[in-house]
Amino acid sequence: MRRLINDGSLIVSLNPNSPRTETYRLLRTRIQFSSKDHELNTLMVTSSQAGEGKTTTISNLAVIYAQEGKKVLLIDANMRKPSLHRIFSQLNHQGLSTLLTRQTSNGDAIQETSISHLHLLPSGPVPSNPSELIDSKAMWELLETLEKQYDVILIDTPSILDVSDSVILSAMCDGVIMVAAAGKAKKDHLRKAKDQLSHVNARILGVVLNQVG
Repeated sequence: MRRLINDGSLIVSLNPNSPRTETYRLLRTRIQFSSKDHELNTLMVTSSQAGEGKTTTISNLAVIYAQEGKKVLLIDANMRKPSLHRIFSQLNHQGLSTLLTRQTSNGDAIQETSISHLHLLPSGPVPSNPSELIDSKAMWELLETLEKQYDVILIDTPSILDVSDSVILSAMCDGVIMVAAAGKAKKDHLRKAKDQLSHVNARILGVVLNQVG
């Protein structure tokens, strides 16, 4: 059964005509036109530090893509502090962590949401070794399988300077979007985050300035 969304951060769903919703549509358009020669199917959204709005950004972006009619999968790869299951009012007893440890199947772990065309793969129970699970053959194989089933895969990750998970995942994605909070993000933090992504040849598509005004 689909559960209703109960989180006010999903402005795209709650108020489709708001200026903020239009901003997310513009972000989707800019992503689509950011690369004419390289298909962007698997995208990661992250930030240099926690609390800059990356999860809100990726959630709304996922809804925008789904409203366009694309088959979208939203993955919560923040296996340390997961939150997407709460935003979409889903269970989190199984998900990415149980998939990567072969405890469950894709069909059991991936959940429908109340948004047409949008599915969620929650993080699952918090594991003791999230970085090892991310940096595994199982993760590569999972993404290869899912890319054949979905038009767009969006991956929410921990902040880059906190743990290595995001940098590892960035090398598996077609593009990376950085979210920076106005008045909070520090230039040296952004520079360090960019350097870490560049070190693994991640494709940085741009920076979203969040919490403006």
